[in-house]
Amino acid sequence: MTRVAREVGVEGKLGGQAQSTEVSGVWKDLTDNVNQLAANLTNQVRAIAEVATAVTEGDLTRQVRVEASGEVAVLKDTLNEMIRNLGETTRENIEQDWLKTNRERFTRMLQGQRDLAAVSSMILSELAPLVSAQHGVFYSMTSPSDDSEPVLEFTAGYGYEERRHLSTAFRVGEGLVGQCAKEKKRILLTEVPGDYVQINSGLGAAPPLNIIVLPVLFEGAVRAVVELASFSSFSVTHQAFLDQLPESIGLVLNTIEANTLTENLLRQSQSLAEELRSQQEELRESNEDLERQASLLAERNIEAEQKNEEVEQSKLLVEEKAGQLAVSSKYKSEFIANMSHELRTPLNSLLILAEQLADDPDHTMSDTQVEYAGVILASGRDLLGLLNSILDLAKVESGTATAEMSEVSVGQLHSDLMREFDHVARAKGLGFSIVVAPDSPEVVVTDPQRLRQILKNMLANAFKFTEHGEVHLQVGLAERGWSRETESLAMAPSVIALSVRDTGIGIDEEQQRRIFEAFAQGDGTTARLYGGTGLGLSISRELVGLLGGEITLTSTPGQGSTFTVYLPLGRPAVATSNDTPEESTTASELPRTRVAANSWSAQDVGLFQLDRLDHNRLGTRPFEDTKILVIDDDMRNVFAMTALLERGGAEVTVAESGPDALAILERTPDIDVVLSDIMMPGMDGYDTIRAIRALVGFESIPIIAVTGKVVPGERQRCIDAGANDYIPKPVNTDDLIAAIGPWLSATPRSTR
Repeated sequence: MTRVAREVGVEGKLGGQAQSTEVSGVWKDLTDNVNQLAANLTNQVRAIAEVATAVTEGDLTRQVRVEASGEVAVLKDTLNEMIRNLGETTRENIEQDWLKTNRERFTRMLQGQRDLAAVSSMILSELAPLVSAQHGVFYSMTSPSDDSEPVLEFTAGYGYEERRHLSTAFRVGEGLVGQCAKEKKRILLTEVPGDYVQINSGLGAAPPLNIIVLPVLFEGAVRAVVELASFSSFSVTHQAFLDQLPESIGLVLNTIEANTLTENLLRQSQSLAEELRSQQEELRESNEDLERQASLLAERNIEAEQKNEEVEQSKLLVEEKAGQLAVSSKYKSEFIANMSHELRTPLNSLLILAEQLADDPDHTMSDTQVEYAGVILASGRDLLGLLNSILDLAKVESGTATAEMSEVSVGQLHSDLMREFDHVARAKGLGFSIVVAPDSPEVVVTDPQRLRQILKNMLANAFKFTEHGEVHLQVGLAERGWSRETESLAMAPSVIALSVRDTGIGIDEEQQRRIFEAFAQGDGTTARLYGGTGLGLSISRELVGLLGGEITLTSTPGQGSTFTVYLPLGRPAVATSNDTPEESTTASELPRTRVAANSWSAQDVGLFQLDRLDHNRLGTRPFEDTKILVIDDDMRNVFAMTALLERGGAEVTVAESGPDALAILERTPDIDVVLSDIMMPGMDGYDTIRAIRALVGFESIPIIAVTGKVVPGERQRCIDAGANDYIPKPVNTDDLIAAIGPWLSATPRSTR
């Protein structure tokens, strides 16, 4: 300034006094500019000093805001950049310190905790305020003991209000809670709708802004899920903390679970130890008792050993007897089967010839001779009935009796029984009726042949022991009357009852208990008066049991008896492809006679004559111009069969053995039908039939097996050998006509 003044002064001296006023003005402006520049510089320095002081005191939010230029401006910008860098570094350090401090605090807080509910509540109470959350829920993962799916269940809440439409349990993958457990990742919701959830307080309620769902994991397995809601956004620091905390929580939850399991096991161990101590005490007492008893047992062992030897000897004796019984039973069955064949062979010729004599087709016999023949025929049929009964009883006792189930028409059964017993009732002057109740089924599924055999036995007995009054058969559904121990009836959808009631002599109570035993009748005098063997009811009872039913008896001496058969009803039998029931093999294995077993005797010959002499089945000569080969080694049967067939118009050729039959067929190729016996020496009937089938030109000739071997499966054995049909001995004329007739029309002689 002094230099400026000197220069101004020199210029004034040189310019003169005229310029003095102008110099004074310039000087003033220059002075003002200098003063202003000094003031600005002072303000900038002061501002920089204040910011530097604030930074020194830790306030990193201050900035230098004064205007500056040049080197001062560069200084200002450099200082501000330094403050920002220092602030960011400091903020990161503070956040890390905050995260570390609170994580350690939670770790210390959770140490030693043993109750899941208390830990869950504690976590929410500390965590929610720390991250500025106003609402929180803690769901823990259940560990089911069975194979059911684990579920996240509500354990604790913070500011939580249970609502009716919200679930408190979630399966994995169900809802956000379940989805978080499934993905094992954090889920963050921002800008939550206003009606999603409400945070309530005493002053009011409002929806949150953000919701965060956190999985709590331990070694990769989800142990819990935490859900938090906040009015404000979760900061980056808070989110970082929430990402780190679940690891500590998972460790604590795993420890609590392990401790709980250990405590449970410890309690169980203690309980078991107590029980073991108690059992040991009981065992000690028991050992003392056993020691006392051991001395007694030692004394008894000798006796027991002696008894064991006796028991072993008895066992060996029983086994030996059982073996003998088995052999005896086998021999008995074989004997009965053989005797059946041996008896049927002569009985066959007897019945055939007696029938021919009783029919007297040429009217060459007197009435007395015809009557004699009728007596012989009736007696032979009585013998046949006895033979059939013994064979049936043997089958039942040996367990070889079988039932072939098929549909039976109730209406047809009614007609057959009326036709068979109506003339019996008329001959004895008795009333006879059969009533089928309206509720009865049209068909029942049972064994037709067995059912008819049972009913014929019952009706035959009723007529035999009834002199006056009536015999009545009632058929209908039943709801009671049988023993509940009969499981097949108790379990059946419905039961049918067939009751035979008579007004005969009746049975006293003492005899009712033995009436179903084999060879049993009311008493000896009854047997002598009425005849019979007493096998019918015994066989009937066993057959009813075979059909799954039960037979009962009610009787009053002098007033009559009622026998009732109860049978279970089930589903109808399955029909074959031609809509007809399958053929019952067993039904064909027994002789098909028109006289009920045990129902005829020689005194009924007059009735027999009325039935038999009204028609002449062979008088129509059904076998006219038919060549029949009879193969049989018994000349009595050959004679009887020849007489029967020739009367029917047949031309009969006889062969006494299988080889003879083959030779005859080779010489006589125009044979129409072959009747072959089965039980022949050397080449039996089976081999004979097979050999005939092997002859050229005789592959399809009708062959009918005629045999007295009436055992289960015999019909099928004959069919398997090549026979077309099967007739048991004694031969029934109707059966013979029915067996031969269809083959005569189906196999004309010209085909061979």
